[in-house]
Amino acid sequence: MRILKWTLAALLTFSILGVIIGYFAYQQLSSELPDIKVLRNIQYKQPLNIYSQDGLLIEQFGERIRNPISISDTPKQLINAFIAAEDGAFYSHFGIDFKGLTRAVIQLVLTGKKKQGGSTITMQVARNFLLNNKKTYTRKFKEIILSIQIEQEFSKNEILELYLNKIYLGQRAYGIAAASEIYYDRPLTQLTLAELGMIAGLPKAPSRYNPIANPQRALIRRNYVLSRMLDSHYINQQEYNSAIAALITANSYTTQRELYAPYIAEMVRNEILNLYDEDTAYTTGLKVYTTLKSDLQNIAVTTLRSNLHQFDERHSYRINKKQKLPLKSSYNTGATFPAQVTQINKQQLSAKFKDGTTITLLWEDSPWSTKYTPKTQKKETINSYLDIIDLDDTIRVRQQNKKWRLAQIPQAESAFVALDPKNGAVLALSGGYAYFNNKYNRATQAKRQPGSGFKPIIYTSALEYGYTSASMINDAPIVSSRNPAEESAWRPENYSHKFYGPTSLRTALRKSRNLIAIRLTRSIGIPAITDTALRFGFQQKQLPQKLSLALGSGYASPLQMARMYSVFANGGFLITPHFIDRIESNTGEILFQAEPLTACPYCENSTAPRIISEQINFLMNSLLRDVVQRGTAVKAKSLQRSDLAGKTGTTNDQKDAWFNGFTPDIVGIAWVGQDNSKSLGRWETGGKAALPMWIDFMRYALKDTIEEELIMPEGMSKVLIDPETGLLAREESPLGSWEYFRDEFIPTELTLIDEQDNELNDEQDITEQVAPEVLF
Repeated sequence: MRILKWTLAALLTFSILGVIIGYFAYQQLSSELPDIKVLRNIQYKQPLNIYSQDGLLIEQFGERIRNPISISDTPKQLINAFIAAEDGAFYSHFGIDFKGLTRAVIQLVLTGKKKQGGSTITMQVARNFLLNNKKTYTRKFKEIILSIQIEQEFSKNEILELYLNKIYLGQRAYGIAAASEIYYDRPLTQLTLAELGMIAGLPKAPSRYNPIANPQRALIRRNYVLSRMLDSHYINQQEYNSAIAALITANSYTTQRELYAPYIAEMVRNEILNLYDEDTAYTTGLKVYTTLKSDLQNIAVTTLRSNLHQFDERHSYRINKKQKLPLKSSYNTGATFPAQVTQINKQQLSAKFKDGTTITLLWEDSPWSTKYTPKTQKKETINSYLDIIDLDDTIRVRQQNKKWRLAQIPQAESAFVALDPKNGAVLALSGGYAYFNNKYNRATQAKRQPGSGFKPIIYTSALEYGYTSASMINDAPIVSSRNPAEESAWRPENYSHKFYGPTSLRTALRKSRNLIAIRLTRSIGIPAITDTALRFGFQQKQLPQKLSLALGSGYASPLQMARMYSVFANGGFLITPHFIDRIESNTGEILFQAEPLTACPYCENSTAPRIISEQINFLMNSLLRDVVQRGTAVKAKSLQRSDLAGKTGTTNDQKDAWFNGFTPDIVGIAWVGQDNSKSLGRWETGGKAALPMWIDFMRYALKDTIEEELIMPEGMSKVLIDPETGLLAREESPLGSWEYFRDEFIPTELTLIDEQDNELNDEQDITEQVAPEVLF
């Protein structure tokens, strides 16, 4: 009896001591626990999201891809799948699964090893949000305490929402919505039962059960989840049978991009890193809305690629070693797709894509007539596919007008920029043929000679200096050297290698006469030209202090050229290009809103600086519209509009081809060249290599816009002149033409030349009639 009493006393004592120790241990652990109320205002780590002006996703940046979703928007069967796989008693327990914990304890006693298990969804929420992942007994006790507290504070649906948005599911996907996009490129609501089961099987081991890296293990895990759903009566036998028979459809999708604009995305990323630290930039879910219009961006990309292919097809098909590479090692690039030749003869060939789809190419649709072999450096005529392709070769194809045709990745590169000239908003931008093939952004980073595209600076300076559109300048040869016989002497020429004698400024700009631009620069002075260029936004280092400046021998990017031509488009104001419209927090709070200075002649505030007068701007618009109507950009007349204006640009040896064009509503700059500055080839001028891209873009961009008439400002008059002398014409003159003048520069002399005897015109070649003028 005494032993029994002592035993009971000892047990009671130890029980009391246990309770006391447990109480103090609980108090100690509780004092170390975080406040669960922070879960009410949880900030998920979310990537930087970049959108177009109209809300299409361009790109996401950040290690963690997450798109939080409310429990009410989550498919019921996905919730059921997670509960079946992770915590079958979720709706009945109060945060702790005693059966599971007991199994884990028994496992520890029998094996001496700590094994993960017994964790409810609530305990995972406690661990993932409030604790670390270090496996210790202390952490486990803390999990239990926190889980009980969480269950008392939050509803089951609130706990589920926290869990489903937090868990890591592989492939940088955090949360179920991100996983749906990463694995299936579709929202959760569009996934099948089998696909939902696949996602629900991932939390246990995201790497081991990854359907891309380990498809067989993933299939076993998915089927286990489906069987648990069947056992829990979430699905019936027929649904189960259908789901386990489904093949794995998961793939690797980075993000669900809705608009291809990678060059702008990178520009935005760099700008955000200038404004915020990396952690804020990449993890707080910032939403950046750019100024891009999605439809214009799509057209810019399409026309740039199409134009480069058309350029490529004017030259030879290049024989290269990559044709012998296996299909699996080739990837889609730009508008081209790799395909393996399965049949070939003189008239046609058949090829299959990676997915097994077969296409047929007809030789009669082939754009190629010659081939070039780099090894022999020979160009040869070809008559069929057999001259350039072998069976089993991996070729590239592209689709045009619903037909597949042989293609290649263009050697030349290109850039296109479209601006709103009124406020500088970038409406479309593409910095090259294929960003993931070459990330160099030619639209903003390229330093290319603008060639004749710079001439409007010269002509603006000339008009400000006192010249008129009718001023006559002698188009005659020039030699710049102290010894004209020296080979090093600079002998500038017109593109035609001809000289045309006295020529009006209007005709000279329309025909892009180089010698006229040089003579104007010499007359006005390089410092004055430089000052004008600086007003237009150029920097001193871009402007060589020599006469070649007249021919655009400095450098500029397409974006800088867009800013320059915006001045003419908007009435004479210097705007600043910008590509971010606003920045929002992940809750929609506006953190930044662009407030650009605008071109507004009647506004008092927020007005961009006026850098040329209304009269000068009107005259330059008149001259540049003439370039389209009768000059080097006459192809643009195919758009059947009278408000198009611009200037072609071609540099020495056709290394750069430009077209800089605009209407009062939009500026578009098209550039084509090679990154190594090699020649594009003979005849590849701005009017041939770049202008077609601009035309195709503007055909869409202007389709719903009304033509704007060029209205003459006060202080100007329209006068009948003799185009051969620039003087007043007799009223009865059949050869007279109307010209615009500032009132103070209207000619006062009447032409003395009889039109009957005047045989000169802007196309007459006087090359053999003049000796070169020597400049020192």
